[in-house]
Amino acid sequence: MESWILELQEALPECTHTDAVTLQAHSGDKWHAAALPDAVVLATETEHVAKAMGIAHRYNIPVTARGAGVGYVGGCVPVRGGLVISVARMQRILEVNPADGVAVAEAGVLTADLQDACQRVGWFYPPDPASRKESSIGGNIATNAGGPRCLKYGVTRAYVLGLEVVLADGSILRCGGRTHKNKQGFDLVGLFCGSEGMLGIITQATLRIIPAPQTRAALHASFPDFSLAAAAVQNVLQSGHLPAAMEITDAYTLAAARNHLGPGILPENAKGHIIIEIDGRKDAISAELAEIEAVLKSTGATEVVSARSECEIEAIWQLRREFSYSLKATGLTKLNEDIVIPRSALVHLVEFCAAMQQETGIPVACFGHSGDGNIHTNIMVLKNERGEDNRPPADALVHRLFDWVLAHGGSITGEHGIGLAKAPWFPQAVGSTAIRVHQALKSALDPTHILNPGKMGL
Repeated sequence: MESWILELQEALPECTHTDAVTLQAHSGDKWHAAALPDAVVLATETEHVAKAMGIAHRYNIPVTARGAGVGYVGGCVPVRGGLVISVARMQRILEVNPADGVAVAEAGVLTADLQDACQRVGWFYPPDPASRKESSIGGNIATNAGGPRCLKYGVTRAYVLGLEVVLADGSILRCGGRTHKNKQGFDLVGLFCGSEGMLGIITQATLRIIPAPQTRAALHASFPDFSLAAAAVQNVLQSGHLPAAMEITDAYTLAAARNHLGPGILPENAKGHIIIEIDGRKDAISAELAEIEAVLKSTGATEVVSARSECEIEAIWQLRREFSYSLKATGLTKLNEDIVIPRSALVHLVEFCAAMQQETGIPVACFGHSGDGNIHTNIMVLKNERGEDNRPPADALVHRLFDWVLAHGGSITGEHGIGLAKAPWFPQAVGSTAIRVHQALKSALDPTHILNPGKMGL
């Protein structure tokens, strides 16, 4: 056994694992790639991470940080072996403090658990990635995760006040703090938000929380044409409303949902669909709901269903979740790309995807966060004559999609990150000068490039 592993076992005997089952369990995420590490440290406190990182630094061993492991871009795949440091067992919520408007949580705390803890005292942690019941705070910060509520409340970065981070040499950095304003030096907190484990390992976060909205309501509407659904999104905003969330769905996804869920769930002629959630004071919600419903109908909605009770609201969001399950029910593998476009380009995106589908026969399904332009574009991988995924043609469409998105002022990722999956397109996406700045920051904080090597192509 290598000397660095022996030293780890001596320093952290309860945390260090080299058995095949643990190594396999920490070899990948929800992307298709995987690679075995040589050892795994299952940390339960920051000092464990610091000790392990210090040993790896002395021996120049590659280190891959890992939280819940539910990413979609290979961000926690240990492509060069070495050491995986998992913070998944660091699950303590250390503080929920309405007086200061902060919560303090370790990196392994699940997002939904933190939200529940805040809700119990009448407060609110808004970031809501779809994976909130299985994704952790550390991973949310490392990818600057979003979710449907980004339209009104913003992404994870807007709620991170302070961080505890273990650097590449094993030293512990504490940046930011618990005050809601802080201009002491560079924005180091912002530097680590979205850094994908390449600049340090986040072990603890001080997060901004806000008073919980008094109530919420939702509605969903069907349209005979996708362009009308997109127009409704703009019309709701132009009429002075700022919903908590606005989701849109295209014709292919709606057809898959009807096939999966059965008739009567959605109108047969629906080619576009939107979901809107609003929140705020009880005495204002009823009026706002009625005004938004009027906007939708005047834009061409053929059916509008509103919901006030928690049960009814949850039923609407369950319909949204069923869209993804419906695509899985087709039996095809879906390449879920989380691209972002300017809202005004929404119809053009769907038209472009429809044209690719018509040209190649490969289905492309679009649905997602219409309010902020973060549309999950799912390229469905067809099977070959042996029943195996025929990836090359689908991968070619991903390339065409990214080219189109960048040409129209968009981004190749809004939530999932770059990782391994999108590294080939990263230079094109950000440009040579930005690549040079990324490399300089990486070299300054991790001079031997042992932290999460291979990601972003850096």
